[in-house]
Amino acid sequence: MRAAVFQEFGGPGVLRIAEMPDPRPGPTEALVRVRACGVNHLDLLVRRGETPIKPPLPHIGGCEVAGEVVALGPEASTDIQPGQQVAVAPYLFCGRCEYCLAGEETVCRRGDIIGLGRHGGFAEFVCVPAANLVALPEGLSPEDAAAVSLSMLTAWHMLVTRARLRPGEVVLVLAAGSGVGSAAIQIACLTGARVIAAASTDEKLARARELGAHAVVNYQAHDLLAEVRRLTDRRGVDVVVEHVGAATWEQSVAALTRNGRLVICGATSGTVGATNLWHLFAKQLQLIGSYGGSRAELRTVLRLVAEGRLKPVIHACFGLDGVASAQQMLEERRQFGKLLILP
Repeated sequence: MRAAVFQEFGGPGVLRIAEMPDPRPGPTEALVRVRACGVNHLDLLVRRGETPIKPPLPHIGGCEVAGEVVALGPEASTDIQPGQQVAVAPYLFCGRCEYCLAGEETVCRRGDIIGLGRHGGFAEFVCVPAANLVALPEGLSPEDAAAVSLSMLTAWHMLVTRARLRPGEVVLVLAAGSGVGSAAIQIACLTGARVIAAASTDEKLARARELGAHAVVNYQAHDLLAEVRRLTDRRGVDVVVEHVGAATWEQSVAALTRNGRLVICGATSGTVGATNLWHLFAKQLQLIGSYGGSRAELRTVLRLVAEGRLKPVIHACFGLDGVASAQQMLEERRQFGKLLILP
């Protein structure tokens, strides 16, 4: 099969298109023909060698996979059959530890992610645990599924499961042009919240308004915290969707109103941020970590997309030869929404 492979850690230039052996499913695995694979910041971190788990080389990245099942291992436990279209739930779990047994798949003690510790979807085929297959609802394309199976799933877990967003609350969504940001705007609106979207260009903010944002802030042209206070009559927001990290952390915490919640799923600008501890306890703030999403949550997201209540935001599609270009575009933040690879 053809695959986008890197044999050393580094910039986009380390990626090469190579012929790799066709994968064969293990006893409990499924072989999936990849029709679409989303590009995510995790792919950049893995390629640079900046993740706590570093894959053996050569490695194939790509964690947001959709396609059709080609074959199943003899011990695969699933109702899905060969030929069926599926999304692959990207967060791998053991099913045996205390967290898995409690239904907390994303914090499994032996957890992994497709494209992190094992080969991912920047290839014509990929082997995955059969337990991670989620059937696509009728009428939903692999492209749309690949655009939401990690980014929108992550945003759903952040806002609905972890922050428990309520109707009427005010939400600040950072990096509104990202996959998580563009999904979070829609999910917050679906919940009945008021959304303030922040991005680096007026063009991205115009797109954010199209997705339902009630107010916008260009944080390159204006002071983010001052604008949030102005837009909320100095009250602040109930929830901040944070995935930028060090560059925005202090402003994000300061933007919260009393009993506010900051929910964070990533730190693309750095992992260390100062926190005013007086504000933390005096305002009874909550700083909430959020990691991925479960298979049940993915089924919910796919259903809502199929029903038209949530919409995939796809900026551009590339073939396998374009993996490096797509990752470069993501690094430079030139996209709004998702970039897809169509092998």
